[in-house]
Amino acid sequence: MPHVTIQHFPKSLTAEQRSRLVEQVTAAVREAFEVEERVISIALAPVPPEDWDARVYQPEIAAHREELAKAPGY
Repeated sequence: MPHVTIQHFPKSLTAEQRSRLVEQVTAAVREAFEVEERVISIALAPVPPEDWDARVYQPEIAAHREELAKAPGY
């Protein structure tokens, strides 16, 4: 614990971009939850744009508005 899943439109990240993303998310989660780095896991899950509404927006965002720490602006 904790585990973070980042669902996103498909995008090829360079090794440097991926490393920086993981480093920054890890640092933020570590600070907020006051946990050791070793207990944090992060998944990157690409979702095609045509599947976004059915796989992400409806089940993850619209159905859980009360849990959102930040809502999208669309």
